[in-house]
Amino acid sequence: MQSVYEAAGRYEGLLELAAAWHARVLDDEVVSHAFSHGFHPEHTERLAAYWAEALGGPSTYTDTYGDETFVVQLHSGDGPHEEMDQRAILCFDQALTDIGMADDSPLRQVLHDYFEWVTRSYSRYHRSAGDVPIGLVLPHWSWSGMEG
Repeated sequence: MQSVYEAAGRYEGLLELAAAWHARVLDDEVVSHAFSHGFHPEHTERLAAYWAEALGGPSTYTDTYGDETFVVQLHSGDGPHEEMDQRAILCFDQALTDIGMADDSPLRQVLHDYFEWVTRSYSRYHRSAGDVPIGLVLPHWSWSGMEG
């Protein structure tokens, strides 16, 4: 059986999804606030590399950009933001539609479940990025959910 990464179209497919999601969140009145301070010019490419690694692809993200501690710190210390998280997940689901993924696709469900889990997992350290433990490992996700 192919990995979620392969089923999603490998890096190129995840880059298309990341671009669609990024366009959606920038247009969302709540989620766009997270990007109001600016973002890395290669945000979409980095996001696609992160998703690729998490979904069974190459370790490009951690080899090139940073470890899971770095990623979680980027998303921490901004206080609770349940509405923003929920809307980011909705934007992800809309992005899946934007790239042509059928509503009843098993791949769509796995990708939704992954994105919902990872988005909510970032809320663990809402008080301070300094609370994030050093040495976190990028979580991996398969057809049956989180591995390890």
